[in-house]
Amino acid sequence: MTETATLQQALTRFLDPAGLDRQRQRVCHHLLACRTEAMGGTILQCTGCDHTQPHYFGCRDRHCPQCQGRAMAQWAERQQANILPVRYYHVVFTLPHSLNGWVQLHPEVIYRRLFQSAWQTLRTFGRDPKRLGGEMGMSAVLHTWGQNLSQHVHLHCLVPGGALGDDGIWREARSHYLFPVRALSRHFRGNLVSALREAATSGELHRVTRPGDVDDQLNTLMATEWVVYSKDCLEHTDTVVRYLARYTRQIAISNARILAVDDHQVTLCYKDYRDRDRRKQLVLAGEEFVRRFLLHVLPKGLMRVRHYGFLANRCRRRRLAEIRRALAVETTPEADTAANDAEPTYTCRHCGQPTLRVIETFIPLRPKRSRHPSHREQRYRA
Repeated sequence: MTETATLQQALTRFLDPAGLDRQRQRVCHHLLACRTEAMGGTILQCTGCDHTQPHYFGCRDRHCPQCQGRAMAQWAERQQANILPVRYYHVVFTLPHSLNGWVQLHPEVIYRRLFQSAWQTLRTFGRDPKRLGGEMGMSAVLHTWGQNLSQHVHLHCLVPGGALGDDGIWREARSHYLFPVRALSRHFRGNLVSALREAATSGELHRVTRPGDVDDQLNTLMATEWVVYSKDCLEHTDTVVRYLARYTRQIAISNARILAVDDHQVTLCYKDYRDRDRRKQLVLAGEEFVRRFLLHVLPKGLMRVRHYGFLANRCRRRRLAEIRRALAVETTPEADTAANDAEPTYTCRHCGQPTLRVIETFIPLRPKRSRHPSHREQRYRA
């Protein structure tokens, strides 16, 4: 491996699969096997110097810090192709930390209600005749972590600044903050608390078993201010798209942020937003690092990226064409990702030329029955 320390090294040393649910065990198995002979691969030979070397396949797990680079680039290209010539807003809806326990007990319920409440909030404000009086659009990406791997659940939303009225006229938003932030926050709070109360009544929060806990928690939430961020991005919409793309296929930490792994602890770097975005180092016990990392494994099948309004998948092409006609601009063709699907080239480690060719393919190794990392350690190599 080229990195001095990796997530694979930390998991190999400190992961204890006992007590993990099936989804987390599955994710850890993928990450430990990624780019090793356990995933299979090819043998490459240089046509210039005859040097041969193995190339192991990636796991393609959405939680893996080594995979999904091409998928992220393709997602960003598709979003860029759908960008309208209007002001865009970056809106962030943050879930209060007091709900973190419920997130671990019922992630599917909480995340689904979070997405729905964020969209209903923007949709209600956009439909208001005193504001925009039309249909809005929103692309939202779920983000569950802070820089220190703590649980910090929030939605990053990219919102076109305007709404398409029923009369086919585009009504542009002119505020630097789209809508009043405090009003957004309180509407979002009321909508989500109401949704959670409804979920509890219908039995969806059945793992919250302490008597009176649901009412106490929801009453406390209604008495606190929630955090909603909103700011226009006039000159850097493409930068926000690339920022969101980083979280569409990956998880809490990249290998580049892991500075060292030894027998007892993991050292990582992080940006302290409360201290003028300064770069700092954080040392965690190995077991604590793994615990924090596993907090951010998503339930199987949960969609981390969702589109709403005129950006919804079922109507996006038609509605964007209508908006461009209303704005009197030409329709932009969808992004062509054929170049990204071309056969990849490989550089020879010996002569440094991109002249490697595949001469053999081998299938993945059949895993042993035991899931404990120590039983696989000898077979997993970079």
